[in-house]
Amino acid sequence: MNLTLIILPIMLIVYGAIIYLFVLLVKALRKYIKSKDVREEKKAVCRSLGEALKAHRTEKQMTQEFVAETLGVSRQAVSKWENGTSDPSTSNLCALAKLYGIPVEELLHETQDEKSED
Repeated sequence: MNLTLIILPIMLIVYGAIIYLFVLLVKALRKYIKSKDVREEKKAVCRSLGEALKAHRTEKQMTQEFVAETLGVSRQAVSKWENGTSDPSTSNLCALAKLYGIPVEELLHETQDEKSED
């Protein structure tokens, strides 16, 4: 009987701690799920020129080959632009913006925030 009186409060404390941790975990997960819009907005702002080019190309459901043929460059050049290995010339950047149906300023603005933080 004495052993039961000692173990019972310890078991209650352990179960209480487990329940408390579970509640904290659920709250953290709910907060993370609700922050999806903020995370996506931050991801869109903090990206390189290559990531922005790739995002616009995939959004328009274009292949690298199609973009390359349209601009008169090689597919490897488009790949290098998207990987960040090289940057497109000013004329190619203007042609890309026109092809994607967005202003050149929008492409540059998407990457300007990242560079100003460095």
